[in-house]
Order: sequence, then C-alpha cells, then structure tokens
Amino acid sequence: MTKNPISEGEISDALSLILRRLRLRAEVFLHADFCGTWAVDTSGQRKVPFHLIGRGNGWLHTDDSDQPYLLTAGDFVVFPHDDRHVISNSATPPLASVINQPPEPNAEGPITSLLCGYFEFQTKAVWPLLNELPGVIVLDLKETGRLGNTYSLIQQIISELELQLAGVDAAVNQLAYVLFIHVLRAEMSRGLERGLLNALTDPKIGRVLNQIHANPGDDWTVARLAKACGMSRSNFTSRFNQLVGMTPMRYVTEWRMQEAIELLQTTNLSIAMIAERCGYLSEVSFRKAFRSVIGEPPGRVRRAVISSQ
Repeated sequence: MTKNPISEGEISDALSLILRRLRLRAEVFLHADFCGTWAVDTSGQRKVPFHLIGRGNGWLHTDDSDQPYLLTAGDFVVFPHDDRHVISNSATPPLASVINQPPEPNAEGPITSLLCGYFEFQTKAVWPLLNELPGVIVLDLKETGRLGNTYSLIQQIISELELQLAGVDAAVNQLAYVLFIHVLRAEMSRGLERGLLNALTDPKIGRVLNQIHANPGDDWTVARLAKACGMSRSNFTSRFNQLVGMTPMRYVTEWRMQEAIELLQTTNLSIAMIAERCGYLSEVSFRKAFRSVIGEPPGRVRRAVISSQ
C-alpha cells in the first residue's frame, strides 16, 4: 500500500483540505442600524459568531472580563468557542429585557451599523482546528496595510446585502466562507504557541501534515514521517507532539477518520472499500478505530446522511 513520496508540487494545501473535511458553511443573518438603547447577543448556538461594526461604536461585554471593550468602526469580532457575549450601546451591561430587541424606529442619538453572522462546521466530528485560538478575536480592519484584503471582502459582503440582487444569499455565504479563511490567516500570522494552525506554518512539520492530508491511506509509520521531513524519529516525535498536541500516529488515525466520514457521506463505496482507502488492511480494524475516534460506528454515520435526504 506504500506509495512513492509525492513531490512538493503535488501536495494539496493542508488548510484547504481541513476546511473541506469540516464542511464549513457561513451565514450573515443581521445587517441593521441601531440607535438609542440596544444590545445584541448571538452566542449559545454552538456555532462561531462574528460581528462587524460598520460605523459608529459598540461596547463588547463578556463573562471573562469585568471591563467592557470599546468597538469602533472597522472592528471585526469573532468568537471561536461561542463564548457568551453581548454588544451594546453602553459601557454598562444591558438589561436582559433589552437584548436582541428590534432596533428602535424613532430613537435619537448616535447610529451604529452592525453586521452579524456565524460560521458553522456541518460535520459533527471533533477536530482541533480552533482549539488553540483565543476566546475572542478582534481584527481592526482599519489596518489596511495588514488587513486590506479582509476589509475589501467585508465591503463586498455589505454591498451584496444592500443591493439585494439575485443570488444575494449564496454570494454572501460564499464571501463569508472566504472571510473565515482570512481570520485564520490573521491568527496564524500573529503566531500561535501550539495547535494545528501553528503546526501548518512549521517548515518541517507542515510538510509532513501536507503529505498525511494528501495521502491518508499510505502506510504511514513514525520512521517514514520523520524521514519525509529529514528529522530523527525522536526529534520528530517530540516536535510534532509539541506543536500539534498529539502523537504523529494519533494524528494519522484522526485524519483518516475525517477522510472516512467524507467518503461515507459523499460516496456509495462499501465500508470495506473505505477502510482500504484509509489505510486499513481489514474492515474490523477500521470499524474499531472509527468508533474509538468518532464515538459511533461508520454505518450509523452513513444512515444519518441517508435519513436526512
């Protein structure tokens, strides 16, 4: 089952492969002007909420801090772990009766334009893409030198929402998908101490991850992975564990299960054929590994897809 080592040009982008497996979708559900007393809370949906202050100001209140954070025009806020939060017109925490009420039609005072949406991973499999990200990410899109492309993308989303031309929902969702990639890139550029995103930027470990992602069914061993990046087995194992947060072979197993879920949900291949594609010599060993990582048998995952159609 071992293949010849693949060349650099044949390696698919690792982050793109991860995002495809996670079946990311995005949606913008609110674009409104607020005036007077107002407060918005979009947490608690088991998704990744985001907000943009288009103009004006807003105060961010979170459970982790007693001090509110002033958001100004151009600030883009993301909550990777769906932390509870409220954005309001005042530095004083708002009353519960005010939260998520429609904008006051005849209110006076400064106007704040707010865009709200969320990112969602449609696959239910746990994958450590967001584990090492902070609870709150604030990007100042006024930093056009560093985030100019992200700002332009946001402006395109706003334009689509304001013009309301045919296909607006599909266009906004696709643009929001790209926006999530921009958020990940921004965090990667800041530097992360550990985690999958950090590991992807490491020249040696990143190359190994690319090869695992592109060829999950290969006969991977620690020795072969270490050789692929020119490291000794001990140094490679230590470095991999430090960056990714798990052993190399555990990562191989988990990525194979992501591939298996994709095949179960999108093809009619038998479980035996999927097992072989994912690098297992027997269906029994595959089923055991799948249940251990995913928490349920592969047949149940496939039946869930069929029942939802």
